[in-house]
Amino acid sequence: MSGKKMRIRFFKVTALLTAAVLAAGVFAGCGADKVGTSDKNGKTIVSVGNWPQNEGKQLDALNARKESFEAQNPDVTIEPDHWRSELKTFYAKAAGGQLPTVYDTYMTEIRQIIESGYSADLSEVLKKRGYENKFNPKLMEIITNSDGDIYAFPSTAYVLGMAYNTEMFEAAGLTEADGTPKQPKTWDDVVEFAKKIKEATGKPGFVFPTANNNGGWIFTCLAWSFGVDFMEKGDDGKWKATFNTPEAAEALQWIKDLKWKHDILPANTLIDNEEYLKLFATGNAGMFINAADISSKVVTYGMGPDDYGMFALPAGPKRHVTLLGGKAYSVSSVASEEQIDAAIRWIETDCNYKATDDFKMNQENAIKINADKNCLVGLKSLSIWNSDTESVKYLSELIDKNMNCNPNHVKLYNEFVENLPCEIQPEEPVCAQELYGILDGCIQEVLTNKNADCAQLLEKAASDFQANYLDNLDY
Repeated sequence: MSGKKMRIRFFKVTALLTAAVLAAGVFAGCGADKVGTSDKNGKTIVSVGNWPQNEGKQLDALNARKESFEAQNPDVTIEPDHWRSELKTFYAKAAGGQLPTVYDTYMTEIRQIIESGYSADLSEVLKKRGYENKFNPKLMEIITNSDGDIYAFPSTAYVLGMAYNTEMFEAAGLTEADGTPKQPKTWDDVVEFAKKIKEATGKPGFVFPTANNNGGWIFTCLAWSFGVDFMEKGDDGKWKATFNTPEAAEALQWIKDLKWKHDILPANTLIDNEEYLKLFATGNAGMFINAADISSKVVTYGMGPDDYGMFALPAGPKRHVTLLGGKAYSVSSVASEEQIDAAIRWIETDCNYKATDDFKMNQENAIKINADKNCLVGLKSLSIWNSDTESVKYLSELIDKNMNCNPNHVKLYNEFVENLPCEIQPEEPVCAQELYGILDGCIQEVLTNKNADCAQLLEKAASDFQANYLDNLDY
């Protein structure tokens, strides 16, 4: 895949393991003794991680799925495993050979896990089951190794875009006659759009989060487009904070200017995710950055299907990039061939490129539920599958058929997701949440202190991040 179409940074395992862990990892990666792969009846055992312990709809649904799967696959026994995937416990569990057969991981972590040797090569089984050229090519560099072998099975994916208030856009003259919004091509365009919205409506034209890690999360994506690299891993395996740069200061200055130079933000400067959604959904901000899952969130504030739409994120001075999120399934590297085959069959009950009857029923029910709640039906998320697969075609046609908004309100975002004319990048590889919290503080400071020095703030932030987190990595 050409760098012009997409650049995704690859990251190695987050930190050097101890000698003992390394040794265990080698055995795991090379295929440790395949014990406990079948039960007393000769059935292949597949343990499945993240299995809920508490009674509820999620547990009931998984138990029903287990029962149905075992009836259709009498050679397999599914064993629930209650361990929830997290890096803090992952490496110790992996080194001890205690990972479930199937476990889920975030897009952020897939590269680390593949390169650590704890995820099985799924290529042969996937090829036998017809998966060649079925995954979205935009995701292939994340789920494969350097030889192109597949080591993870994507389950969900999304990219950030920008939502806008249709009434406010129209009042500001930012909408075409057919309802299509004008697309801000740069971050400077966003500022100009926000100015026009405030002039026409008296309301803030834009809102940016600042609290509970939400501000830092969105800021990383903005900063990437200014050419910022937040961290790098040295040859010694240690991570170094690298965002005390002019590019990072320029990105933070852009946020500072929203308040002190352009005056296009809400008065409130302490904005967590709930307040972020509320300000937009109640008509107190013209635009905000988010993914396509906002429909079920903004409807709680009375925002209807035609009250908002979405378009692509603009380009920055150095890059046009959006943040990639989502999850994937991995299979333990100590799994036998029979377990890998059975694991893929289990995963298929959740993710399948085929438009099965169950898939059709589930999608139809989900759309009906959303429509009955007055949620917008029309936005399309990034698919894990190639655009030519049965399930993608079916879902796209189903959404078009049941769309309850002006299709031009969402056209630009849907085209963006389908074509992805920009780079996509997962979240930062280590200590991401801690990084977001530190960046929240920088954002709050520049929005409350007119004299704040962006470069000095980031110099201290990078130093604190290094000393308090990167220097203390123990996995």
